[in-house]
Amino acid sequence: MRTRLVVVPLLVGLMGGCGEKQGADPKAKSTFSQEGQASYYARSFHGEKTASGEIFNQNELVAAHKTLRFGTRVKVTNLDNGKQVTVRIVDRGPFEPGRIIDLSRVAAGKLDLLEDGIVRVKIEKVE
Repeated sequence: MRTRLVVVPLLVGLMGGCGEKQGADPKAKSTFSQEGQASYYARSFHGEKTASGEIFNQNELVAAHKTLRFGTRVKVTNLDNGKQVTVRIVDRGPFEPGRIIDLSRVAAGKLDLLEDGIVRVKIEKVE
């Protein structure tokens, strides 16, 4: 008995179903936004491997978030003083209730977070 091979992917591609929703605007921006507390990594994490496999460098604009994909860039705004910084997600955390992001030391410095240790922030996904 012979089996027939049917090439379905080609038909799907010709019909415009190549992984994009019909009618979706490719220029539409994400509306991800979250408010909560930010903290920053202790110096002892410098040089350690992150959940993404990248080596953590406290002198880079990087951060940890519980769910955002690795490599995602987010704008972090200190809600007390309005200062902002854009960071790249490279790790998982923080794991303290109410905290939504852990920042590298240099990112925390740009928000004037180093003295207080914890501040209220808003994070927004950057495209």
